[in-house]
Amino acid sequence: MRIFFKTILLLFIASAACAQKPNIVFIFADDWGYGDLGCHGSTFCKTPNLDKMVDEGIDFQNFSVSNPVCSPSRTAVMTGHFPARHHVHGHFATVQSHVKRNMPDWLDPKAPLLTKMLKNAGYATGHFGKWHLTNTPVPDAPSPTEYGIDEFGAFNWSGEQMNVEHTIPLTLDFIRKHKDQPFYINVWMHDTHTPHYPKEKYLKRFKHLGEQQQVYAAVVAEADEKIGKIFSLLKELNLDEKTIVVFSSDNGPEITGSRKIIKDASTGPGLGTYYSVGETAGLKGRKRSLFAGGVRVPCVVRWPGVAAPGKVDQQSKLVAVDLLPTFMELAGAKLPKGYRPDGESFVKAIKTGDFNRSKPIFWEWRFWKEKEGFWANLGVQDGDWKLLLNEKLNRAELYNISRDLKEQQDVAKDNPQITARLKKKVLAWKKSLPTEVPDCYSKERR
Repeated sequence: MRIFFKTILLLFIASAACAQKPNIVFIFADDWGYGDLGCHGSTFCKTPNLDKMVDEGIDFQNFSVSNPVCSPSRTAVMTGHFPARHHVHGHFATVQSHVKRNMPDWLDPKAPLLTKMLKNAGYATGHFGKWHLTNTPVPDAPSPTEYGIDEFGAFNWSGEQMNVEHTIPLTLDFIRKHKDQPFYINVWMHDTHTPHYPKEKYLKRFKHLGEQQQVYAAVVAEADEKIGKIFSLLKELNLDEKTIVVFSSDNGPEITGSRKIIKDASTGPGLGTYYSVGETAGLKGRKRSLFAGGVRVPCVVRWPGVAAPGKVDQQSKLVAVDLLPTFMELAGAKLPKGYRPDGESFVKAIKTGDFNRSKPIFWEWRFWKEKEGFWANLGVQDGDWKLLLNEKLNRAELYNISRDLKEQQDVAKDNPQITARLKKKVLAWKKSLPTEVPDCYSKERR
């Protein structure tokens, strides 16, 4: 009888949570590798709060971002489009570099935008942390408020740079302020991007490690602890069952370099890529690669009473452009007339686990290197198959990701028809992309 009533109570909670507009908190880490979570097998990092999030939610282990670097990856989240549609091919930097790379100087604020759509649906919208939909050397770029964001604090934008330390405190303040209405928050963390700013408190925890791992583990530990504060506040304010929290990363881990100290215009000097020793859990490639290590990242969804606790989902083939239609469906809001997302909602995967992808996934990466793991400049995933391609090198590799999630065995020669079909599909997609760059140009170009 007790079990019966408990089941009825859980169904009631789930029904109530689904009936109202849930709050949505999207935590986007930076350069955080798939293997940097303790529960994903990190060999030296400790992430108790994220591990608990996995225990209380769904671990989507077949989730990819739409580009292996920052700005285009974030463009995909904000627009629901593959970033090449908006000519955001690489990270926003200086005006001169944008000219050279045939890019606009900022993401077009007139583009379809998640934050504008949710604001129109009655949500209070906040953005705290990294912006990078323009950058510091572009002084006349639009403010985040022009993208449908009510309140923000940001770095890697054109205005006053927020200290990275303020990301979580401002997030917590926003939650307290808007606890009585639906809210959406971008929590776009600095960690684990360079420069690294490890604190002595966390360095002491990992004094048994070598210098590089000690610094990286300290940075991860602090980020994990800050994420835990969000969950604590949601419980304190009785918002736990009313809030869906999604954790992910904008791309795979940075390539370990030789620079010990670097200076960043938006965050200041700190420790450099010598300490970037994030892990991919055996996935091939890293940041700037279309292989799994560059684009497959953690995706954890927690929604008490709705998302099945402790579930591991490797079957649902998800990508970052799916977030916009998913969040809009959760909000009970219709997509704007005439807007067609490149992604599709995976609300069913969150609520029932019943999700079958119908749309292919495409990647374009123009800044490839002719070395192993980094040579591909186009990619397509359709069903169980993922093809990586570079016509200039006359090279293509095919992977069956349902059997080979780590992309270790190229089966292109054994499947010439599938290889040819996918090659035709990705080349047709590339040909369909807009050729005219949006008129989002800085006065600096004059």
